[in-house]
Amino acid sequence: MIKQTTIKTPVTISGVGLHTGENVTLTFKPAPENHGYVFQRVDVDGKPLIEADVDNVTDTDRGTTIGKHGVKVSTVEHVLAALAGLEIDNVLMEIDGPEVPIMDGSSKPFIDILEKAGTQEQNAERLYYSLSENITYEDTSRKTEMLAVPSDDFRLTVMVDYNTDILGTQHATIYNIKEFKAEASECRTFCFLHELEMLLEHNLIKGGDINNAIVVVDKPLPDEKMAYLAKVFKREKVVAERGFLNNVQLRYQNEPARHKLLDIVGDLALVGAPLKGHILAARPGHVANVAFAKMIKALMKRDKFKANVPKYNPNATPLFDINRIQKFLPHRPPFLFIDKITELSDHHVVGVKNVSMNEWYFQGHFPGAPVMPGVLQIEAMAQVGGILVLNTVPDPENYLTYFMKIENARFKHMVVPGDTVVFRLELISPIRRGICHMRGEAFVGEKLVMESEMMAQIVRKEKKKSEEKIPEPVS
Repeated sequence: MIKQTTIKTPVTISGVGLHTGENVTLTFKPAPENHGYVFQRVDVDGKPLIEADVDNVTDTDRGTTIGKHGVKVSTVEHVLAALAGLEIDNVLMEIDGPEVPIMDGSSKPFIDILEKAGTQEQNAERLYYSLSENITYEDTSRKTEMLAVPSDDFRLTVMVDYNTDILGTQHATIYNIKEFKAEASECRTFCFLHELEMLLEHNLIKGGDINNAIVVVDKPLPDEKMAYLAKVFKREKVVAERGFLNNVQLRYQNEPARHKLLDIVGDLALVGAPLKGHILAARPGHVANVAFAKMIKALMKRDKFKANVPKYNPNATPLFDINRIQKFLPHRPPFLFIDKITELSDHHVVGVKNVSMNEWYFQGHFPGAPVMPGVLQIEAMAQVGGILVLNTVPDPENYLTYFMKIENARFKHMVVPGDTVVFRLELISPIRRGICHMRGEAFVGEKLVMESEMMAQIVRKEKKKSEEKIPEPVS
């Protein structure tokens, strides 16, 4: 069984955004099991989180942008490729700007800083998604074709052909993800000079520099255009002979094809799990990569693939039975909604609720067609989360837990009598001053029935002198 990993210590890297030209600092931090890759915009009020998920992609024009609730992070593909290439599963990325720094246009600077941080094995198993059938994608307008076939490992083959003898037809291949660092990570992004001119004219690459991209010169330039480029890049002069701007030396003869391979690794990291399959791509780009990732994600949902599905054994002795739960929580029937706790660590908790027809709320909630109310599912999840935060104090019986915020609650399937609901909650950020920010999911078998993010605070009973000092619930 291969275990999930995170980094050992926080590390920071700074640079300029290719398109925005803004200086930005990116800090990688360790994250709990099943956390995945998550960006946090620390420069925005509330420090919102944006999961690196293909469902959050908002733009694929000359890079991949993800966003949530109007807050975005762009050019994420190179850093995601570094994380996937090093087989790091869980990382929180704090960023103080709207774009990941371009660095030298490759993944190598991110590889270097992540290796400096080191990796830490975690307890949870790493779950791979193995392709069970062929997937095909075609975009005739871009002459792009992509194919994925089942395989026992991750393998990627790329072909590019730009109808110019400067690049020619190029191929690049890795036979497993462990080859990524040596074979693709230091390959830089590239563009043609005519594309660069258009971008400069529209003020679209404010952070562009000769050192962070390979510029292909496919036709001679007049002197006035060369003088303009020298001014833009703050150089005494630039050399624009047919070949590569300023005679940049390629790191590999097929560096452009290898960079396209790098981009695919980064964009496919957005599916949320390491893949097993052989992917072949002809003339790929971010539009195709993301569309292909969405096709894979759809198969994952169809196959009920879920890395966070907790394994519940009803015959195992629980960590907390109902008697111990009542020593932690002040709730009592009929408002005690959990029956046992099966897992508990400093960053996650798993609890179980057995739903029977004897529940009091079924008398009035759709008599003849009983369904557990969504608000009570939220309450049950919050009670499981309460165990997590109360476990951090030596005398939990002297504390009360109060809601502060509920976000992104989604109810996907009905919960009915006879169901056993398993709640799993993970910390989004460390517990500070008794405030716990959690992400929770509820399962019946392998079926995700509900999910939500919530924040709660614990308060000592003896400090509650009046109702005004009780934190008000925030919806």
